[in-house]
Amino acid sequence: MTLIVQDVLDALAAQASGGTAGCGADQLLFGDAGQAVSGIAVTFIASQQVLEQAVSLGANLVISHEGIFYSHHHDGGRDKAHVGQVHAAKKQYIAEHGLAVYRFHDGLHRQQPDGFMEGLLQELDWEAFVVEHLPAASIVELPSRTGLEIAAHVKARLGIGSLRAVGDLSAQCQRVGLLAGYRGGGALAIPLFERYKLDLILYGEGPEWETPEYVRDAIRFGAAKSLLVLGHLESEQPGMKLLADRLSQLFAAVPVHYVDVDSVFDLV
Repeated sequence: MTLIVQDVLDALAAQASGGTAGCGADQLLFGDAGQAVSGIAVTFIASQQVLEQAVSLGANLVISHEGIFYSHHHDGGRDKAHVGQVHAAKKQYIAEHGLAVYRFHDGLHRQQPDGFMEGLLQELDWEAFVVEHLPAASIVELPSRTGLEIAAHVKARLGIGSLRAVGDLSAQCQRVGLLAGYRGGGALAIPLFERYKLDLILYGEGPEWETPEYVRDAIRFGAAKSLLVLGHLESEQPGMKLLADRLSQLFAAVPVHYVDVDSVFDLV
């Protein structure tokens, strides 16, 4: 029986049942739900490099977590005058190669626990240390180690060359809060420190003037608090890798590829 795009979308919808409502980001951006699937490429973001790699792999369905036109919502609601050559060239490439592109954002975040948190914990090998899953965070209690030792472990497990850090990384840390993606804002992250007596928070991305500044001030008042910043992409790629593994089990008849994305930033 031929696998069509709609079969895959139905499977994704089944995985996303439950949890809180999303923001309506999930949609088939390009392609037709009835077209046959020759292969599936699962990625954090369907950059032009990823699209080209999907074509080289023979995959015609790309599942992208983030929006592909530089905004959370498709085409960003921008004035059409500002949608220029890069947008047009990317759309033309997708059309010429007959690609179907599906945005799968809300569905993974609706899973319980959050699909990205599950992937991150698995990649860090911290699943056995979870003491509580919250809607947007997880709390782990590790064997006592310094913040520097935790940073080294995170870099090695996730293949990250460097992390951004604030606080006393020489202090012993046991209780750690994890927040994947853009969940590092002060309103969400700062209360976790006191409510859950955390020594360290590890998150993907957040405003620099909120949680990092709280940690800096906490250190001045003698509190041994630390913060490690992974990067948005780096914190959520493990969730997409986990999704690719699950889809490969569901659809054994077609190749399912996880396409890793390099960090968008160079260090200079």
